[in-house]
Amino acid sequence: MDATGPANLETAPAPLEMRPRRGISLFWRTFFFLSLLLFGSIVAWLQTFRALESEPRAIQNAQQLASLVNLSRAALRYSDSIARVSLIKTLAEEERVRITPREPKDQFDPNINDAFDERTAEELKIRLGPGTVVASAVNGQKGLWVGFSIEGDSYWLLTDPSKIGPARGSTWIIWLIIAAALSLAGAAFIARLINRPLKQLSFAASRMRDGDFDASLLDERVATSEIREVNIGFNRMAEQLSKIEQDRVIMLAGISHDLRTPLARLRLETEMSVADADAREHMAADISQLDAIIDKFLDYARPEPPLLERVSLNAVVEAAVYAVADYEDMRVNVSIPPDMGVLADEVELSRVISNLLENARRYGKTPETGIALVDIAAKGRDQWVLIKVRDHGMGVAPETLAKLTRPFFRGDAARTAATGAGLGLAIVEKTIQRMGGVFGLANTGSGGLAAHIKLRRS
Repeated sequence: MDATGPANLETAPAPLEMRPRRGISLFWRTFFFLSLLLFGSIVAWLQTFRALESEPRAIQNAQQLASLVNLSRAALRYSDSIARVSLIKTLAEEERVRITPREPKDQFDPNINDAFDERTAEELKIRLGPGTVVASAVNGQKGLWVGFSIEGDSYWLLTDPSKIGPARGSTWIIWLIIAAALSLAGAAFIARLINRPLKQLSFAASRMRDGDFDASLLDERVATSEIREVNIGFNRMAEQLSKIEQDRVIMLAGISHDLRTPLARLRLETEMSVADADAREHMAADISQLDAIIDKFLDYARPEPPLLERVSLNAVVEAAVYAVADYEDMRVNVSIPPDMGVLADEVELSRVISNLLENARRYGKTPETGIALVDIAAKGRDQWVLIKVRDHGMGVAPETLAKLTRPFFRGDAARTAATGAGLGLAIVEKTIQRMGGVFGLANTGSGGLAAHIKLRRS
């Protein structure tokens, strides 16, 4: 695997892309389960209503139709032919009931659309006789038709379906849609009400993680007692952490002042009092190393977030490479597209690149030549810039790879031959995270260690 070309950044190892798996939020989970419960309740209610309402209504409709047919049959049976004509005319005009003879050639459509119509027709046959026919159209004319017999003569009775009750299903769909909409709105309201305190707690925790303790305080006067207790406990924890952070900053400032003053005097006294030049040089180097270790501690403990702005990655890398250009035991190859900008703090990013170059120089030398060959490549992808810094050394054991960014962790002897505080990679990871990026380490296939950085594109 070649690390010199930016195209190879597409095959960056898993540590660079490690992110918590995004699943369904708690709001949508709550909303889904509440909606499922309400929908099941509506379906159960609908089935119960149909079971309890359909049978009595079918019998009631059959009774009304049978009564209408029996009254018409009795009126026609006991009236003479002149009065029968007048009666039929009166029924048609005033009651909207039409009675016509039933011919053998009549074409009719049975009024059997569902179980309700079948039950109504069965009940009518029981009450009016087995020859009773219920049709929805006769000879193409729509309506509610009932075929019956009077002393061997067959007749059709046509009536308005609304006379025996409202149309079935005319309002059921509307009410069902209204009930479903109200249920979903209620489920959304309840889910939002339940999840609002958790969302506020999550936001406060993220703010506190970024060091903003004042913005992470929660409302301690909410009505729900359990949420109120959680908010009070969280606020007390934030206050304690804020106090600890302030004490840590003051302590580190004191350590820096108290240590550097005697170190400066010790350096001056060493240069003036030690006659042996070799011993004086070694003592001055030890003092410089102590001063550098103090700087490492302060860099790692720096609490304030950096100010992010557009930074030219080309300029930062060029400056870092220029600083190590005179090292005889180090060679750096750079492959970065022109005018590559990232959203970062220029000073912090310079420290990151310098730390990675120094780490590669110390621990990534090629065993055959004793020279650290370092490749720096970058590539833009979507809203991100992927940066890769790799050496061609011996790499590290896979089981210790994840531990290299721990503060004060020292790896195997091959990568710890130089002196240091064990904070270089820990500082790099923390700095990248403070700039909103991702940092990861991985062994390369051809040997050596690769550092992967993912920063937002400016």
